[in-house]
Amino acid sequence: MGRVTERRPVVRIRDGAVSSRPDTLVAEEPMEIRLNGRQLAVTMRTPTGDDFALATGFLVSEGVLAGPEDVRNILYCAGATAEGVNTYNVVDVQLAPGVPLPDIALERHVFTSSSCGICGKASLDAVRTTARWKIADDPPLRVTPETLSALPDRLRAAQKVFDRTGGLHAAALFSEDGELLDVREDVGRHNAVDKLVGRALQDGRLPLSRTVLLVSGRASFELAQKSVMAGIPVLAAVSAPSSLAVDLAAEAGLTLVGFLRGGSMNVYAGAGRVAV
Repeated sequence: MGRVTERRPVVRIRDGAVSSRPDTLVAEEPMEIRLNGRQLAVTMRTPTGDDFALATGFLVSEGVLAGPEDVRNILYCAGATAEGVNTYNVVDVQLAPGVPLPDIALERHVFTSSSCGICGKASLDAVRTTARWKIADDPPLRVTPETLSALPDRLRAAQKVFDRTGGLHAAALFSEDGELLDVREDVGRHNAVDKLVGRALQDGRLPLSRTVLLVSGRASFELAQKSVMAGIPVLAAVSAPSSLAVDLAAEAGLTLVGFLRGGSMNVYAGAGRVAV
């Protein structure tokens, strides 16, 4: 657990000069998520010690969990190898009595996932029918362009492992006034968001109705989906959104900001929350 970085030898070439040295790289390992002992998904993640938050956040985005009371127990599975060694790469989430167990065989084919092959209207319908909360910020959240413009630098300053590796994505939650509430890093943007949402679930803070989610890189449909499922009203990204992410944001009432760099940004949906 917590194997965030690893060292590997590298041949370094700078202006024709060649040298050998060890380099610090971000760790990447598979994690299997089980639900009541049954395999649900496998994701490639950075083992930062947030595996339980990652698993529960993933289950929030799948519409399985709504609060900490839905979880009876979470544990690493012993005997994850043939030799019985615990690799800390298999997490089993056990649901509380009365929480319905989804049809796992069906779930992975009909709901939203970047690997499920479903797109377009089917994906939008899946989020609409499974979202537990509407994006309801009353009174309406209002965030100024100046506040949004300051968020990438605040996120970058909080990325501890990125400084050592240059190979991690990050996701951060901010208040509408720009206060940093939480930040998580991972080799995958979606995992970083799941860690944030999972931590919020464990702390009993869902839905995240008065927050701004900032992600490094682009805003995919999957990230917009995770924002909607957690009740987050504003999603901002330093790069471009996808067309389906914009469609989902417009339908669900999510404010979607892209190309957030310096003092410039594009608001693709929900412009009413940006106090111009």
